[in-house]
Amino acid sequence: MLKGIGVSDGIGIGKVIKYIGAPVVYADTVITDTATERNRFRKAVGQFVQRNEEWAGRVDTSGADGKILRSHIAVLNDPWVLSQINMEIDGGRCAERAVEMVFAHLIARLSSVEDKHMRQRAEDIADIKRQILQNLLGREDFDLKDLPSDTVLILEALTPAIMAEIDVRNIAAIVAEKGGMASHSAIISRALKIPTVLNVANALKEIDAGTKIIVDGGTGEIYTSFDNNLKHKFFRTREIRARKEAMAEMFKEKKTVTADGIKKELLANIGLPKEVAAAVAGDAEGIGLFRTEFLFINRDILPAEEEQFEAYKAVAAGMKDKRVIIRTLDVGGDKNIPCLKLKKEENPLLGFRAIRYCLEDRELYRTQLRALLRASAYGNVAIMIPMITRVDEILKVRAMIQETKKELDEKHVPYKKDIEVGIMIETPAACLTADLLAEHVDFFSIGTNDLTGYILAADRGNADVNFLYSIFDPAVIRGIKYIIACAKKRGISCGMCGEAAADVRLIPLLVAFGLDVFSVDPSNILSVRAGLSKLNQSKCNAIAKAVLEKKTEQDIRIYLTSKAKHIFQFDHEET
Repeated sequence: MLKGIGVSDGIGIGKVIKYIGAPVVYADTVITDTATERNRFRKAVGQFVQRNEEWAGRVDTSGADGKILRSHIAVLNDPWVLSQINMEIDGGRCAERAVEMVFAHLIARLSSVEDKHMRQRAEDIADIKRQILQNLLGREDFDLKDLPSDTVLILEALTPAIMAEIDVRNIAAIVAEKGGMASHSAIISRALKIPTVLNVANALKEIDAGTKIIVDGGTGEIYTSFDNNLKHKFFRTREIRARKEAMAEMFKEKKTVTADGIKKELLANIGLPKEVAAAVAGDAEGIGLFRTEFLFINRDILPAEEEQFEAYKAVAAGMKDKRVIIRTLDVGGDKNIPCLKLKKEENPLLGFRAIRYCLEDRELYRTQLRALLRASAYGNVAIMIPMITRVDEILKVRAMIQETKKELDEKHVPYKKDIEVGIMIETPAACLTADLLAEHVDFFSIGTNDLTGYILAADRGNADVNFLYSIFDPAVIRGIKYIIACAKKRGISCGMCGEAAADVRLIPLLVAFGLDVFSVDPSNILSVRAGLSKLNQSKCNAIAKAVLEKKTEQDIRIYLTSKAKHIFQFDHEET
């Protein structure tokens, strides 16, 4: 068995076909006729734009979002990119070498960023470079339109262009040696419901062409040899998942309520304005977390107020009157932003990050707050502050918001006068003083990923201690309960935007504690709504009582898994 990162749930069973693109080779000659060389490059860009527009239309037709491919066109049309390539050509470089040099610079910058989501964008840039080079050389290496049915496609790197080229009806699953959960190709594969596993080391070498394999896009497991019993087990799992998906679809455009009529708010987590389309398609009731870091990463200068305003406005307007919670800049930690020139820290997760940085760089923060307030005139925007540990941090932000409102009033710029201001609860300090913090904010949102790591002092990315990292640990469970209780006592809303909000094993516990808002990946909206519909308060309270009496992480996890299997009727392997 091989293991990778499962990025698109589902079971694929089929015969292996390997896709190995031909290497790009060109003569690196000195150019004297730069006008002709510029013209060659211009034609290659034109071909790229035309082809990617066609692919985007094909992706739109298949049910996914072609905006991802259109964003690649925007990269190539960026004035800085074009000017740099033309400058290299004017210096005597051939077009191929000029493209290689400029894109290598972009790839290196993205690859050096600590934020894993942005590192994965380097794959898109590499694919854009490859396509332009192929156009310059007059070559075409795609031949994926007529694959046989039940194909398991194995390749080095899955790109949006490849996703657009294949006939998805013939694809049982996809396996690639590179890539991760946040890559654009992963987003498309989820939208098209193709079981996909990425980051599988040596997949092209280890998996023989023509063999029949099983791919679990949920767990990331790949079975290269199996007997009939295992095959039938996976067929059964696939049937169960298909029934669950069909059942979840029945909850589209339905209210999010428990079996005994308790209303919950079900929102989506997004990181880019274009992901609003997925949130709307997934039937989200709003946006519970819009990460703003994407505007700041991979650039030499900070985004101007107008650029930020247009991005925030697009999300607010796209969700109409539904609530849109926008998190202010969460810089530092594992999110390095080169244009801010942050100092290298030995322990960045405990360092100069998020609100700590923003309160020092006040001009940067004021610019973002102005853009957010202006965007609030176009929708139901709320502001969320990350990494809060003390009351005075909230007071300082609120003071800055008031100052910014006054500036806008003087210039007669419209904004939402009663805009809500909330905080992320993701540190032990915020957890322990939640009662104090609740007095100064309009809502809480629990960030379970960081909160779990901080409470247990365990880095889930560290193989030596990641066994300690568990949302089911009694300390984390008690922390979540206390946070929600403090919010309820104060009469403010409490949500959760970490991965735990979509975990069916935890949902009964969260209902028992009184969580108001579940903010999850758009693909999980309907399944969470379906899950909530099966629960009532008394049943959840009984589960919570039993959990709080247990003393170990293992006991809690086993108990909640057992209860979830009974309530939601899924197999243990699916957890």
